[in-house]
Amino acid sequence: MDGEELTEHETALYDRQIRVWGADAQRRLSKSHILVSGLKGTVIEFCKNIVLAGVGSVTLIDDRLVTEDLLAANFLIPADENVYAGKSLAELCSDSLKDFNPMVRVSVEKGELSSFSVDFFDKFDVVVLSSCSRSTKQSVNEKCRKLLKRVAFYTVDCRDSCGEIFVDLQNYIYSKVK
Repeated sequence: MDGEELTEHETALYDRQIRVWGADAQRRLSKSHILVSGLKGTVIEFCKNIVLAGVGSVTLIDDRLVTEDLLAANFLIPADENVYAGKSLAELCSDSLKDFNPMVRVSVEKGELSSFSVDFFDKFDVVVLSSCSRSTKQSVNEKCRKLLKRVAFYTVDCRDSCGEIFVDLQNYIYSKVK
């Protein structure tokens, strides 16, 4: 850890979390950069929770336009059609997530996930994918593994009452907290 202290405002805002997992964990969380692609269902709940928890930044990728199915699986999309006309799913979710916690930087990246270079993924600590093909998941995971730093990679998809998850933490060492 680089030793930076939490600000007074951060300490007040995240007081309950700090009491549960400690100031050091909150500092690490506030320095984390997360990439999320495939914005529906479980992933939307994940986004809400990490923004409320005070992650450093979240970058969203999802160029799809709103459909009835996506509207039903995403509580971040405003009900007013005038608000989402012409906006991508990522843009709509970004607008909503910024309201949950203004201290978290929420941004949108456009483009096909599999077309991004290895260097693109270097700015993230965690990559979370959903609603994409298996080949895209494999391609992105391979790019994350090529980086010099460890980037945690997750995929999650839920369909009806079934779900799947894949986690690649690369060389991760579990340690016992004293």
